[in-house]
Amino acid sequence: MYELSILIPARNEMFLARTIQDLVEKIEGDTEIIAILDGAWADPPIADNPRVTILYNPTSIGQRAATNEGARLSSAKYIMKLDAHCAVGQGFDRIMMEDMQDNWTMVPRMYNLHAFDWLCQECGHRKYQGRTPDACPKCGGHMERDILWKEKHNPDTTAMRFGSDLHFQYWREYKKRQKGNLVDTMSLLGACWMLTREKYWELNICDERHGSWGQQGTEVACKTWLSGGRLVCNKRTWFAHMFRTQGGDFGFPYPQSQAAVRRARKYSHELWIPNGINEMPAWDKAIHPMSWLIEKFAPVPGWEAVPSTSAKPARANTTEPAPGCKTPADTDCSIANNQNLRKGIVYYTDNELDPAIAEACRTQLLTAGLPIVSVSLKPIDFGTNIVLDKKRGSLTMFEQILTGLENIDVDIVYFCEHDVLYHPSHFEFMPECDDLFYYNQNSWRVNAKTGEALFHYSSSTSGLCACRPLLLRHYRKRVKMVRENGFTRRMGYEPGTHNRAERVDDYKSKVWMSTWPNIDIRHDKNLTASRWSKSQFRNQRYTRGWTEADEVPGWGVTRDRFHEILEEVKSGQQV
Repeated sequence: MYELSILIPARNEMFLARTIQDLVEKIEGDTEIIAILDGAWADPPIADNPRVTILYNPTSIGQRAATNEGARLSSAKYIMKLDAHCAVGQGFDRIMMEDMQDNWTMVPRMYNLHAFDWLCQECGHRKYQGRTPDACPKCGGHMERDILWKEKHNPDTTAMRFGSDLHFQYWREYKKRQKGNLVDTMSLLGACWMLTREKYWELNICDERHGSWGQQGTEVACKTWLSGGRLVCNKRTWFAHMFRTQGGDFGFPYPQSQAAVRRARKYSHELWIPNGINEMPAWDKAIHPMSWLIEKFAPVPGWEAVPSTSAKPARANTTEPAPGCKTPADTDCSIANNQNLRKGIVYYTDNELDPAIAEACRTQLLTAGLPIVSVSLKPIDFGTNIVLDKKRGSLTMFEQILTGLENIDVDIVYFCEHDVLYHPSHFEFMPECDDLFYYNQNSWRVNAKTGEALFHYSSSTSGLCACRPLLLRHYRKRVKMVRENGFTRRMGYEPGTHNRAERVDDYKSKVWMSTWPNIDIRHDKNLTASRWSKSQFRNQRYTRGWTEADEVPGWGVTRDRFHEILEEVKSGQQV
């Protein structure tokens, strides 16, 4: 009988055989590997090895169910679940079993996996792993994968958490509090974890009522901590995980229905905080409420102001102004409680954006689950697409917006720009009045090259939400004025934010702060200039709240790894 069974649920995983090869080479203990081929045979095939058992399902049953199927085959003391695109450290299994205790769940420290480069067969040019290139960008030659299969030590992840929306987050700040080789972590990535087989079944660690995918890390963490166990990161060993590049030839192997993801989160919420963080969870094995876990790791970002009757921060989606902002007097045209109003997105792009950024932003935007009308200058496969045969510029952008407004059949419209990562909480906001423009000021600017992050309070068109009739009136007038007289910056881009004579109309605006921020990606083709220093602002009142950082709340560390954030978004690791 083996001491450890490594379970690998896999469906159309092109690196499964390489993952298993790496495991076999690094194993030092009495360990077996059980690969569950969920709906498709491995391609390339898995090499024969006495340590490796293969289960094949002709029809896919889902990731959680496949993991449970593998666990039922095991008779080992310990079970480890591992994704099918990972590398591990030498002797990882022996090290973890040496340090393991029966009421723990253990994870190794996590690196990123540099699985391959694209290598030009003509000139030798290399391109970092990603979607299949059409041709070598240097010489136009044919490019093939050069398998490297090596860990990247930056980032080195040992601390993870989940927010008040129960979504996984990296936790760089808590890492500074961790001392020693066996350290507590609030949560984990669902890619790799180990516990006893007895605990696996006692805690129902892969509850199939969540669905196939989603909330795995939160489920394992909550079931471990709230049942009286301990979640430990073992820094003496590691695994390296390859974050997927969606599309091309290494996308997510299971269908990614955003409705299914939302159902998983809803079920998770019902399990852990159905009546607030101070009440016992609905899960019958819990001996602690969520507030116990939050207090243990306090302060936990996003949880500081969460009341006992709500799982959302107190500032979530409030229309209270940011410090120093002016707002108009309240009106009596309240629409906020009208549940029949339909929401939708007007998306506009000049088609000049880096494709990696554009793809990530569109993928993230789909998580909102709202109807989308996209207006572009070249055809794109996104929402209902309308193409304008025009050149990029201010008037063209206004015409794109107006075209989108005229072709979307909803009541409430969110403006979405092609280079912004929108958090789903952005779309929870509902305007109070039908004659006010509303701006989400919870937005961080991130330098696409360096990952530097910057926050200060500002109202941007990319964060605008309002009733469609109001927006139509404004943009019809705006387009007419600019066509006749040209565009002047004194007119401004943001409706309702100033009283200069060049304004389009006399409608006013308010601001709100979403639960979690959006990311405004700053790159070399932004229509408006990027300013990274207070000295670049003539009026210092526009720098209120100035905060420079290496990470963005709710999104994790961005400095020196923003390209990885984009890959995580495209693969569904960020929502």
